[in-house]
Amino acid sequence: MFKGRWRTAGRALVRVAVVWGVSTLTMLVLAGILPDFQLQGADDSLTRTALTAAWGAGAFGLLSALVWPLLVRALLLVPALVLGLLVFFLNGSLLLVALKVTPDGRGTANPETAIVVAAVMSAVASATSTALAVRDDDAYRRRLSRLAGRRRRRGDGDRARIGSPASPGTLFLQLDGVGHQVLLDAVAAGHMPTLAGWLGERPTHRLTPWRTDWSSQTGASQLGILHGTNHDVPAFRWYEKESGRIMVSNRPASAAELQRRAVEHTRDAGLLTLDGASRGNLFSGGADQLALVLSMAARRGKATRSRAGYFAYFTDPANAVRTAVSFVAEVGREIGQSTRARVRGDRPRVSRGGLYPFIRAFATVVERDVVVAAVIGDMLAGRAAVYADLVAYDEVAHHSGPHSRDAIRVLQRLDRSIALLAKVAEHAPRSYRLVLLSDHGQSPGETFLGVYGLTLRDLVRAGCGLPVPRRAVRTKSGAEARQAARDAVRIALHRPVDGDESDDGEAGEEKRSARGHDPIVLASGNLGLISFPDVPQRMSREQIDERHPALLRTLANHPGIGFLLVRSEADGSVVLGPAGAEIPVAKLDDTGILATMGPGAAEAVRRTDTFPHVADIMVNSMYDPATGRVHAFEEQIGSHGGLGGEQSNAFLLSPLTLPPPVPVDAELVGAEQVHAVLKRWLYDGLGPQVPLGQTPESGPVTREEPEPSP
Repeated sequence: MFKGRWRTAGRALVRVAVVWGVSTLTMLVLAGILPDFQLQGADDSLTRTALTAAWGAGAFGLLSALVWPLLVRALLLVPALVLGLLVFFLNGSLLLVALKVTPDGRGTANPETAIVVAAVMSAVASATSTALAVRDDDAYRRRLSRLAGRRRRRGDGDRARIGSPASPGTLFLQLDGVGHQVLLDAVAAGHMPTLAGWLGERPTHRLTPWRTDWSSQTGASQLGILHGTNHDVPAFRWYEKESGRIMVSNRPASAAELQRRAVEHTRDAGLLTLDGASRGNLFSGGADQLALVLSMAARRGKATRSRAGYFAYFTDPANAVRTAVSFVAEVGREIGQSTRARVRGDRPRVSRGGLYPFIRAFATVVERDVVVAAVIGDMLAGRAAVYADLVAYDEVAHHSGPHSRDAIRVLQRLDRSIALLAKVAEHAPRSYRLVLLSDHGQSPGETFLGVYGLTLRDLVRAGCGLPVPRRAVRTKSGAEARQAARDAVRIALHRPVDGDESDDGEAGEEKRSARGHDPIVLASGNLGLISFPDVPQRMSREQIDERHPALLRTLANHPGIGFLLVRSEADGSVVLGPAGAEIPVAKLDDTGILATMGPGAAEAVRRTDTFPHVADIMVNSMYDPATGRVHAFEEQIGSHGGLGGEQSNAFLLSPLTLPPPVPVDAELVGAEQVHAVLKRWLYDGLGPQVPLGQTPESGPVTREEPEPSP
């Protein structure tokens, strides 16, 4: 304990010394630039001038630390605009006082120059101090703790906490895209020491694998986990014939509609209705404390803005500097890593230029910092349930590969974030159970375009006898972070974030072509969906063969495609494979055509076949069990969305104090089962509660979707 305190004190002294040194140099530079700012007499040596600068910088820093808080407190009743102007004059006055107490009063400046010097020195000192704390999670935690303490003292407008402080709260932290095997490998290799400690010789947590649905992507998984159902979510993006629109899981308008349908289907607002907070997610889960929740981004008005979002985070200058420094460093890191990969000739490889370095930096730095800060505030405020999503690994693995060194480094930084949250939990007003989980994994492999020189859309058009562009149009990645970054900019510029006008790439192109008779081809990782917009109902195999006799045969026999799902008028739905293989869905099992797709593949396909919005033709790429590779129909060398390999294998890491999620000899299958497990844990911990919108006399009443606190 004493050793830790000495180490903390030592780091603090080093920061003070460095800030003092930088401030001294700044003062010397300003004295050389500004004619009305003097630190020396005519006969003073350079050493004496430097000592004068050091004395003045130290005095100014000390006065700023001791006097400034008192001045601000005394001026709290002054209007904000007036106080903003007074800040410069007060800061300049402190500098003049500091110069007066230098040896022999050698420092001089006229009042106007003092204001400029004080402003520059304050900015430099603040930036230096915060930059030194970029990797100091203890300092970061202490600052956020102080901010949370101030909010609690002000009351913060929160309603009373659910459950007594003696009952434990629960933090559900989703590591987006981290597969079960990836986690095991990272722990075994020492890349995630925090989790290694949880699972070590004296474990505090248990690791349980769970298997996703056919649609192995965040939209389906998180909707099922937070709202208890992902019925009728066949993929990341799909076409709905009755409305003529393309649903895209990471578009605000689509996410809001999916959440509405889920609440209507289950008659339950979600997992987080009891004093819950939703941070960085696609859906709210019924929480009334929201930050970076996509399904709520399309709503207008102050009532839908979360106090813990971007603006609340960046209001603190120290947060802004810390994140800005890390953001710039991450952009440089991505440029360096992509350049080295290109020089080495790494394969597979996709384009990582353009805006991607900034999108990656947003996912791995900005989104992480804002979400972690919001979660820290939630725990220090004693909320009963928090669900947060960190998308950093998923974004990097799409472009660098799920087992790449780039992705491993992201896992190392995520482990530090987990350690930080675990430390904060020790200081929270109630104990917290930390549950980690993922929504899917990722399967590696060269893209379909990279291997075969054409996109799935090109192949479909060729099978239909339609003209194929000479130059293949790349299918853009649909990663969650890309839309989140776009929405952050739109919010900052007070632009709408409905989602429909922001459809781009594949979805936008197909939406424009939906007016004609051409097939709409959409990609969700290695899962493809083909729809014919001029046929109002789900098209049958016989109808497809009549219109395009070569299409199904062309697709089923292509080496990059594993199997197709289509409806048959004679046998119900059927699964088609290469060399004329055909099995009715009613007789489907995990052998034959689906033998390589892993356990539970037949049931996953059978379930999806019942969805109202399943595509006319569902296409799953090939999967090679020897190499673990698939061929994504998007520009991703680490992909998910369909069946095949690690993408279907997620994990659930829970404290041993919680009951096992399933019996020893049972499997955890599907996001809806994960929801049931999390809900049981949450309500068992809180004890008997009356959800908002219910009374003991009236019994269960469906709660409307909550509005976040202003």
